[in-house]
Amino acid sequence: MTDTTPANPVLRVAPATPAEAAAHFRASLAFHADVSDVAAALAAGGDPGFVVLDSRSTESWDQGHVPGAVHLPTALIPEQAGRLLDPSVPVVTYCWGPGCNGATRAALALAELGYRVKEMLGGFEYWAREGFPYETWQGPARRDADPLTAPLAGECGC
Repeated sequence: MTDTTPANPVLRVAPATPAEAAAHFRASLAFHADVSDVAAALAAGGDPGFVVLDSRSTESWDQGHVPGAVHLPTALIPEQAGRLLDPSVPVVTYCWGPGCNGATRAALALAELGYRVKEMLGGFEYWAREGFPYETWQGPARRDADPLTAPLAGECGC
């Protein structure tokens, strides 16, 4: 019997069929939103149709957070979500950044309580790096966009 495994390590495991890939990526979009899309929805004015939730510590929140976000550390979600969040409004969670799974843990805790939820990819790190305004304990702030994360003035062009 001949080994038909491709020599290329990227293709060592055969790619999914197009239908399987479409189902996977459709599901991924159901669970994730990116920083640019969240910022655009919030900047459009009016009710964006969701609430943004910062699941980090108070110290992190004070250093900077998305304007209008609800602050609810993950550990406090079971006891405080019902008081702070409307169950009929979808929630978009975030934590520090891609190296942290705090937003995922927060999203899981909310989903288990019956909330519709998405995770904001990139977290607060990429919110600030892309040059979007944020709030600190001292007031509003904004950084220049990092050209590696926001090469087209806050838009990736995709």
